Amino acid sequence: MLGKRMISFVSTVEGVPRDTGTASLYQRIRKVLTRDLLVTLALGQVLSLLICALGLTSKYLANDFHANTPVFQSFLNYILLFLVYTTTLAVKQGEGNLLAILMQRWWKYMILGVIDIEANYLVLRAYQYTTLSSVQLLDCFVIPVVLLLSWFFLLVRYKTVHFVGTGLCLLGIGCMVGADILLGGQQGFGEQKLFGNLLVLGGAMLYGISNVCEEFIVKNLSRVEFLGMLGLFGSFFSGIQLAIMEHKELLRVSWNWQIGLLYVGFSAFMFGLYSFMPVVMKRTSATSVNLSLLTADLYSLFCGLFLFHYKFSGLYLLSFFIIILGLVFYSSSSTYVVQDPRVYKQFRNKDNQTPYEPPPLCPRVLEPTVIYTTLSPEQGDEFPVKVA
Repeated sequence: MLGKRMISFVSTVEGVPRDTGTASLYQRIRKVLTRDLLVTLALGQVLSLLICALGLTSKYLANDFHANTPVFQSFLNYILLFLVYTTTLAVKQGEGNLLAILMQRWWKYMILGVIDIEANYLVLRAYQYTTLSSVQLLDCFVIPVVLLLSWFFLLVRYKTVHFVGTGLCLLGIGCMVGADILLGGQQGFGEQKLFGNLLVLGGAMLYGISNVCEEFIVKNLSRVEFLGMLGLFGSFFSGIQLAIMEHKELLRVSWNWQIGLLYVGFSAFMFGLYSFMPVVMKRTSATSVNLSLLTADLYSLFCGLFLFHYKFSGLYLLSFFIIILGLVFYSSSSTYVVQDPRVYKQFRNKDNQTPYEPPPLCPRVLEPTVIYTTLSPEQGDEFPVKVA
């Protein structure tokens, strides 16, 4: 009997796999670093590069050529959106036609268009009064704005890992600020820098509102509708603002091939950003997109090393890896959306259709639901979980 127990014990010990900790760690890494996550990170970096290019062209126009025309720069982008997406809606048949959309929710898109115009105006205007890095850093204020608006209006609920990831991203920005301080603020400071910083904060708040509305529209309606209506109302109101505020400034611009090339480049980058961002936002969320855009600050600083002769600091690389780590943390777990029919309002607002409401538990008591969403392309696979 004792021999049998010894044999059983030995066989049990030999049956335990070795390097269990290493295998488990490898499996956890593979579970987190999925193909969808890597694609999401790559798409976010494409947006960051576009933001970096926009910042550089705006800085060159404002500082080197004294072309202070933020409304005109935005107007060119809205015209491109109008020509591509608004005309697409105009020739479309059925419910998604331009006229049908205007009849149902024109005033909502009008408000959204004005918000987006003024957000662009404030941030582009700030390049005249403050530094490139200050604009990029203060633009991070959009993240808490998006978090709060998503919580209250989109009813998005976050987990601990999402707050940890957001904290890491902001810590990376802090490393960048520390590098600027240690290097002695080589980029220079103007007398009106405070005014420029306030413009950036105001623009970031408006960007947060615009991004949350964009997330809702592209996930519930369509990307073409959002961009088409933005091009329609954006070109109309920015044209009025241009005629009132910047017609004299345009006459003072010393036009040459370099300025023309910068305007063309800015318009192309802006149009690419507007066209590509809804694709990434539909795949992820407004919060995830804005966290990805934090690396644009670093790309701007890296470009400044060669274009503006900035000094290099190892903290720049450290901040880059911290931000990427924070993005991995944030994207490793899905958020969930609480849809309560008592408070949740659809953007569609159709007169001929009534929104679907789940059956109540008992008379006069409606049951809220929790819907989990993932980062995978199969957005339709949702799992409602009833909460008593």
